[in-house]
Amino acid sequence: MINRQILKRTKRIRRHTRVRSIVSGSDTRPRLAVFRANQHIYAQLIDDVTQKTIASVSSMELKSKGNKSAIAAEVGSAIAKKALDNKISEVVFDRGGNKYHGRIKALADAARSGGLKF
Repeated sequence: MINRQILKRTKRIRRHTRVRSIVSGSDTRPRLAVFRANQHIYAQLIDDVTQKTIASVSSMELKSKGNKSAIAAEVGSAIAKKALDNKISEVVFDRGGNKYHGRIKALADAARSGGLKF
């Protein structure tokens, strides 16, 4: 019998591959890529044309307390601030194969309220 964790990881990778076949970032509209681990959450602004990371924020850098959704919202606000500092107002959202709810949704909503459009 296949291990349940391996099956779950395989399904996420399949979803991510499907999303990445459609979503691509450019210098005017970079890709906001989100990675969710068990304890931390990471967000990056990526220009796929030149294959460069423009800005990145993680929950490890912030060192804030609270539940995981609140920390994800802070990461979303921080990445929006860094994007606006780099004169970027529009992004393409890449949820990384995760479902759009919980921490992913909290990060996206905070980034939107911080001034990003996607």
